[in-house]
Amino acid sequence: MSATTRIGWIRHGITAWNQLGKIQGATDIPLSEEGGAQARLLAARLAEEKNRWDGVVCSPLSRAKSTGETIAERLGIPIRFDSRLKERAFGEAEGTTEPERLARWGDDWRRLVPDQETDEQVLERGLSFLDEFVRDHEGEAWLVVTHGSFLGRMLQSMCDDLTDGRLNNVSLTVVERRGEKWIPLLHNCTAHLNERIESQQS
Repeated sequence: MSATTRIGWIRHGITAWNQLGKIQGATDIPLSEEGGAQARLLAARLAEEKNRWDGVVCSPLSRAKSTGETIAERLGIPIRFDSRLKERAFGEAEGTTEPERLARWGDDWRRLVPDQETDEQVLERGLSFLDEFVRDHEGEAWLVVTHGSFLGRMLQSMCDDLTDGRLNNVSLTVVERRGEKWIPLLHNCTAHLNERIESQQS
């Protein structure tokens, strides 16, 4: 029986803008100190679980890049970068908080903000990546480090059962290809962050 194709989707660790509630989009905001610690906790979890991962591919934006490099180094696996995995570009909304967006564009800001990527544009590049991945890495298991809005839209497109597009920072979502379908095995899991809480309490 041939090996199944798996993807471990990862949202990058937290940033200062995440903590302030600012939209990042295509703006290149680095991980905060806490985000770096989160990436190390996820890397430790993946090393302990001993599931086979053949490599890491991630967005070139620094918050994803740093998360992916931490994981690849801990697991001793190759890493590469793909611009199709970048976050959705939010145009003039980047750098704004929700109250600022509501004041400027109102409740319908998601539709009214100029110069942002549409759902169709995000899916076009995301599905292009996915089609190429399936063709080139059949039977392999790769970790893919990307961004919240992009990943939420991709998972909703890939998996019929995943209707909630919200994903936590440094969460792990594992999907497996069965025939023409992607089946979720794990969704938005941040159990590795509990290790930090337990160590602080002990």
